[in-house]
Amino acid sequence: MPDKMNAKRRTEIRKAIGLLSEARSILETARDDEQDAFDNMPEGLQSSERGEACQEAGDKLAEACDTIENTESDLDEIAGG
Repeated sequence: MPDKMNAKRRTEIRKAIGLLSEARSILETARDDEQDAFDNMPEGLQSSERGEACQEAGDKLAEACDTIENTESDLDEIAGG
């Protein structure tokens, strides 16, 4: 497939990959901050509704990062590596 894609489309896909990478970096920072916030909570608070919400947010951020990373990989393959 990459042989048939013109240079302009490849350039646009590479631009999108760069933007996705930047977004993933921002989300990874938010994920790490959320994990730190959870880790620094007293044990009693970790098992509370607030702690569970914090942990769930961190998990969702991690899933989003994984999804973006997979998308970056797919686009890189499309654009010819």
